[in-house]
Amino acid sequence: MKKSRFPDSLVLIFGIIILAQMFSYVLPHGEYNRVEVPGAHRTMVENGTYHQVGEDDHVTLAPWAFLTALPEGLAAAQEIIFLVFLVGGVIALLRESGAIDAALHGAVTRLGKAPWILILGTSVIFGLGSFTIGMGEEYVPLIPIIVTMCLAMKLDSIVAMGMIWVPYGIGWACAGTNPFGVVIAQGIAGVPLTSGLATRWVLLAVFLAIGFHHVYAYARKIQKDPSASLVADVDYSTGFEPPHDVKITGPRVAILAIFVIGLVGFVYGVKVYGWYIIELNAIFLGIGGLAVILSRMTPNVASKTFIRGASEMTAAALLIGFARTIEVVLSKGQIIDTIIHSIASTLEGTGPYVSAVGMLAVQTICNFFIPSGSGQAYVTMPIMSPLATLTGVPQQVAVLAYQFGDGFTNMVVPTSALVMGTLALGKIPYTRWVRFVMPLLVKLFALAIVVLILAVKYGDAWGFNH
Repeated sequence: MKKSRFPDSLVLIFGIIILAQMFSYVLPHGEYNRVEVPGAHRTMVENGTYHQVGEDDHVTLAPWAFLTALPEGLAAAQEIIFLVFLVGGVIALLRESGAIDAALHGAVTRLGKAPWILILGTSVIFGLGSFTIGMGEEYVPLIPIIVTMCLAMKLDSIVAMGMIWVPYGIGWACAGTNPFGVVIAQGIAGVPLTSGLATRWVLLAVFLAIGFHHVYAYARKIQKDPSASLVADVDYSTGFEPPHDVKITGPRVAILAIFVIGLVGFVYGVKVYGWYIIELNAIFLGIGGLAVILSRMTPNVASKTFIRGASEMTAAALLIGFARTIEVVLSKGQIIDTIIHSIASTLEGTGPYVSAVGMLAVQTICNFFIPSGSGQAYVTMPIMSPLATLTGVPQQVAVLAYQFGDGFTNMVVPTSALVMGTLALGKIPYTRWVRFVMPLLVKLFALAIVVLILAVKYGDAWGFNH
């Protein structure tokens, strides 16, 4: 396999950490006055209070400061890092029980009677998986069976990938409870977790409808003219056998029911009791424990499975800690407020609408370099959140701009191992996939811009007034 010359996400973030320290030597040191936000987990900058730091309070970072900042960044992000590890372990337990795979495979098989039913059904299922718990890797084992079904219906692997990765990207972009994306961003912005959930459900439905139309229109086109397929020259005669043991059983249904009840309970607890990350961890651990009992998993198997699932999240956890270090260096170097002030001054007079769209542009560009949603949240939101305050953009809109910028491009970023790996599994050249998905991205981003502008204007009615 040809090695990518593009730097890995961890390399990029580490480079940004060093760059942040270099900037601390040349940029003016300054700060805003900050006040506590009542009932929130953050402070808020006060507009018009930026001032340069006096000589007596001026801090010059030691040459090795970026190294000592790394453990500080990991410590500062510990709540989310532990959440990532625990959720990764619990998802592995759910998969080991067979509940998730059985539900997904069963649904796909039952929906395979007609192309429009299959495309619509998978759009809903995979969109919900990403919307709720940030599913993505869990869809990979489904690729062989979905490609096989599509080929049997005189479709192609582009349709199969569209059924999976289009709703995946949209689910992340509109997510309501995804612990790896929106929960992190809302935590940094200091707004209640899962707030604005009703609006996000509506957005999910609207954007999924656009995604469905795009995939289904292409499917109808190649059914009428197979030569119009973007992969008409690719051999699909081997390599697409369905997996084994995907039966729907009583215990697996019970596990799925507990999973849904747990998520609903968390949303209720956030709204009524003000639950936060610790309670979310507890709920996932409870779901995992019950899954072990109902599936009659032995303690040793459960332990090894949980550790394996948690270990698979090591890369994500490290990205979060390293990304958090950027803010540590910028803050210790007394330049984070200088950067915020510079951007705010540039946007001054443009109004909150232009600022919201500008945030979307920044987040979209960042996702090409940092495809990790959680890593991107920690790189960008510490700057975007106070910037939103200064430019009159509601915090929820800043979070939504992050979600749109991260989620939609998840379908196509070449730095994503998930996208590139599964395209290879489906025998789809990257350039062909780009040709298929780019017209859809144009439509999605056009609507996203409209949504952000309306969200700024009607934030109160949308529950985006935080």
